[in-house]
Amino acid sequence: MYKKKQTVEVEIIDLGEKNQCFGRLEDGIAIFVQGPAAVGDVVQAEIFKIKKKYLAARFLSVVKPSPHRIDPVCRYFGLCGGCKWQHMDYTEQLRLKRKQVQDALEHIGGFKEIDCAPCLPAPDLLGYRNKMDFSFTDLRYLTSEEIDIEPDQHEKPVDFALGFHAPGCFSKAIDIDHCDLSTPEMNITLNTVRRFCLQHREELPIYSTHTHTGELRNLVVRHGGHTGEFMVNLVTSTHNPELMQKLCETLKNALGDRLTTFVNNITSSKNTVAFGEKEYVLHGPGTITDRLGDYTYRISANSFFQTNTTQAETLYNQILDIARLKPEDIVYDLFCGTGSIALFASGHCRKVLGVEVVESSVNDARENAKRHEVENCEFIRIDLKDIADIEAEMREFGHPDVVITDPPRAGMNPKAVKMLLKMAPPTIIYVSCNPASLARDGQMLCEDRAYRLVECHPVDMFPQTNHVESVARFERVD
Repeated sequence: MYKKKQTVEVEIIDLGEKNQCFGRLEDGIAIFVQGPAAVGDVVQAEIFKIKKKYLAARFLSVVKPSPHRIDPVCRYFGLCGGCKWQHMDYTEQLRLKRKQVQDALEHIGGFKEIDCAPCLPAPDLLGYRNKMDFSFTDLRYLTSEEIDIEPDQHEKPVDFALGFHAPGCFSKAIDIDHCDLSTPEMNITLNTVRRFCLQHREELPIYSTHTHTGELRNLVVRHGGHTGEFMVNLVTSTHNPELMQKLCETLKNALGDRLTTFVNNITSSKNTVAFGEKEYVLHGPGTITDRLGDYTYRISANSFFQTNTTQAETLYNQILDIARLKPEDIVYDLFCGTGSIALFASGHCRKVLGVEVVESSVNDARENAKRHEVENCEFIRIDLKDIADIEAEMREFGHPDVVITDPPRAGMNPKAVKMLLKMAPPTIIYVSCNPASLARDGQMLCEDRAYRLVECHPVDMFPQTNHVESVARFERVD
């Protein structure tokens, strides 16, 4: 019999879901351990849930380290939900990322015959992100050591934080002053904006998700990986021209000519998504640019762009490799964002139609094509669930030979998958940042033997994290 709060010792033999690892106790019962354990570790863990077929426990300490365990470099490791794998060497990270994709295809999608390729590695393991989204909260996340300290005895205010949410804790944030995945300019901006906002707390109160009052919501920074251009975007509830201009001058003093543009996005939304309804440009053009291959892309505050510039090139080359485009092919790029994949493919086929629902992204995509004098790309704003709109566009543009789809983490809406099945292109290239979504949508595509999964290639876009990108090729069964 096991009891809650009982401490057990177990060897970790595999990964589980949601930052959990898996092992078996001496009597064979399965146990899922939450926390920074590594495959091969022998750990002590405290049981907090008892089920008929398994136990759930919290990581306490390492009894015997895995051969793949290393010391994490981040001072916030174990608190922040970002770099969950800093304690594992990179060879092991790549092995486990490939395994995640392989397991999802087999266990969720039912694909038994597919053997994933090795995960393509990233050259930069730290400082590789070209975008960071920091959150303001009026509740600072307190460590177990800080909880018992009187509020006025804390080094930092307990009712102010700018940083990242702790896992599963969306009302609180860890007040960080440095992130190892950020560039130096991002970390300078983070601390500069924090100091400014603390100095102007009465004029810039933090937005509360409980009372839906306040101003400060998000700080979003973008850094062109190849151009070095730098954007600061402060997301607030309203626009205060005088204060924003003061902040602009403060940022220019801190960053000098490294600051390309500063914008203030405002939103009335009650959620915490850093997406503005209206934008005020305080400095620079309001956009930055970045390069992928031979193309330079205009990026606005609300546009999607791959977060790791160097690995995005690796990913896009992988897409072209398995798409095997021919000069006469018509290509559709679904969820096209700012048109980066479409432009990458444009020199290898007859023409490309980019489809996107976010208007600012469509405008950026058109501008990117125009800047490069690419005349065989068109970009349209359509919701992929509107099958009638897609069919009308397809009759005018031509039936696709290859569809490249790069949906958000949740995957494709079932209506969009049905639209894709009705479209029936000979080849579908599915780009995924979530193995489970790839497996689920892939299973729908292959129902009734409409398509077959031919190959799948994992790509590591986010070292030190458990996230993995993948590119899969589906072929229509004639």
